[in-house]
Parts: sequence; C-alpha cells; structure tokens
Amino acid sequence: MNQNQNKESAISFLQMVASGKIREAFERHIAPDFCHHNPYFRGDAESLMLAMEGNAVASPNKTLEVKRALEAVNIVAVHSHIKQNPEDLGAAVIHIFRFEGDRIVELWDVGQAIPEESPNEHGVF
Repeated sequence: MNQNQNKESAISFLQMVASGKIREAFERHIAPDFCHHNPYFRGDAESLMLAMEGNAVASPNKTLEVKRALEAVNIVAVHSHIKQNPEDLGAAVIHIFRFEGDRIVELWDVGQAIPEESPNEHGVF
C-alpha cells in the first residue's frame, strides 16, 4: 500500500457520496464491522448509508471541495467545504476516518455552518 492510500480512499469515499454514488462508495471503502459517531443516526453502516441516500435525493446538486487532508498511521482527517446547492454558503466539515487495512472501520464528522458575516478576516478555510 502506498503511503497516501488511506487518504486517497477517504477522499474518494467523500467524493462518491457527495456525487450520489453512496452504495458504490460503501461497497468500495467501508469495512463489514464499520461504525460511525454521527449523533443523528444509529451507529451502523446501513443507517448512515440510508441517511446519505436521503440527502442525495434532497440535495442532488451537493458539492464537496476538499481543502486539506492529513494521514497519520491508520487515521485520516479531511477538511472540506460542503454545499447542499450552488446558492448555499455551505459548511466547513471535518471527517475523521480510522482504517483497518484498506477499509474504513470508523468515522467521525464535525461541521460548522459558514456564517454570512464574520469578524474573522481569514474565513473558515
């Protein structure tokens, strides 16, 4: 496995999900014993996959722009700008993946909506 393989897999997973290829993303990247920590859904793969499919139907023009990605041993963090539609200011989201072998076994995600106005001249990215 090349040094950045997990980082490339994490980004591929996110890009596939954002483009509506949810089942393919899960089949290609998710381990059978996968769990996640999103507090709005049960912690299993099936529940998250169904929620992502629902979001894809509700937001068919969603975009995901990766701003940076870091890999250390079996952990990958991806910082992205996600917009549900072109007019949306979107959110800054960090996904943290834990890998076993070449599969994602655990996922955390945290995000913050991008405000219309902010006193911070550097922005969220």
